Amino acid sequence: MPESAIADATTAAATTDLAVYDKFDGSILATLPQCTEADVRVEIIRAAASAPAAAAMPRHERGRILDTAADLLQQRTQKVAGLIVAEAGKTITQALKEVSRAVNTLKLSAAETRRNVGEVVPFDSFSGSENRQGWFTREPLGLIAAITPYNDALNLVAHKLGPAIAGGNTVILKPSQLTPLTAILLVDLLREAGLPTEFVTVVLGDRTIAQTIISSKLVRMVSFTGGFSTGRAIAANAGIKRLSMELGGNAPVIVFDDADIPAAVEASVSGSFWAAGQNCIGAQRILVQRPVFDTFLHAFVSRTAALTTGDPRREQTDVGPMISAASAAEAKRKIDEAVSAGARLLTGGTLDGALLTPAVLTAVPRSCEAWSEELFAPVVLVEPFDSPEEAIELANDSEYALQAGVFTKDLARALATAKAIDAGGVMINDSSDYRLDAMPFGGSKYGSMGREGVRFAYEEMTQPKVIAITS
Repeated sequence: MPESAIADATTAAATTDLAVYDKFDGSILATLPQCTEADVRVEIIRAAASAPAAAAMPRHERGRILDTAADLLQQRTQKVAGLIVAEAGKTITQALKEVSRAVNTLKLSAAETRRNVGEVVPFDSFSGSENRQGWFTREPLGLIAAITPYNDALNLVAHKLGPAIAGGNTVILKPSQLTPLTAILLVDLLREAGLPTEFVTVVLGDRTIAQTIISSKLVRMVSFTGGFSTGRAIAANAGIKRLSMELGGNAPVIVFDDADIPAAVEASVSGSFWAAGQNCIGAQRILVQRPVFDTFLHAFVSRTAALTTGDPRREQTDVGPMISAASAAEAKRKIDEAVSAGARLLTGGTLDGALLTPAVLTAVPRSCEAWSEELFAPVVLVEPFDSPEEAIELANDSEYALQAGVFTKDLARALATAKAIDAGGVMINDSSDYRLDAMPFGGSKYGSMGREGVRFAYEEMTQPKVIAITS
């Protein structure tokens, strides 16, 4: 990416520079300016002042910009995927899929500008209002703060920018310090498509900068995807404004004894180790009914052991590096803790810098972090159960509930299990990690605030305005 594009997208002044590293070989990809607290306050004022212009932009123009940006992104798929591989450590296969999803996210956002505009209100349905007629429209909130993570450095940014732009808002975007280049590239594409520069401002900086953004009264909404501790801090300091948060999960997958075992194994391996396990809806706890437990476990371990870990640029690579050596070491610590507590490590768990070979654990005590906390690593637990009631009890044994998976050929049992699982989504005969960018997406327990998915994020980022006419 040209240095001029980086400088343009990052409109605030520099303090210390941020070095962005290739996650596999450690080389420096770019050095970017960061912001001072004073600089960010200026940017917030400027972004808020631009909100009326964003609101006044016709819907057809918002839609045209988003559609054009989607086309530009599709045309540059290989370049963008290469950047994701370098900056985030995803394999080239996974990066190409992420680009494809982001194209769809932008196109869905463009469609929302033309579809979700409001409704007629039936005033005459209430006695005494027969002489009234009117409607409500969906109007922008104003300035939205978007704080994004590293694991889907392109599509999760698109999930915030697309609906915000469709709704006529301005945005202050703070991408992950680990993957800012992909976010900046997307903003550049939106500007190339015709988005006025002041409608989206990218800022880089530490937690002090994030705190300055979220606590500002000029910010009308904070849309955050990331960790629970950061989410708690945002909720405590944001003040009176709309919050939308996706804070991770600890996804269960239930495999009943009548399931298609080869299909369940294949889907669960992918669901467990996609993006080196750095996936908030990735399968973490696979619960298998006892009559088929040994069969499933043997096939699952064999398939996992056959995965290739290494250079994400190679098409043969299944699992690339984690986002950092420190993250891989922390995952290894949790594996070792579980083994010390009595768990059995059946394959994987070998550490080499940021590379951690896919690990399968069983007999993990429920007191271990590997059971109770989100691992966000290529580590999965496989445990037996005897009854459907026990499976549901184990599946619901978590404070975090984004999605779950259920494998069975019995439709009645599938639907009953899906109803009993406390989660934002249940995938039947698929792993927990399936997501369509048009569907509502969010958790159902601790920390759940709002929903993503383009239509639903658009509605979070707009507000109804009623017009009533008395004749």
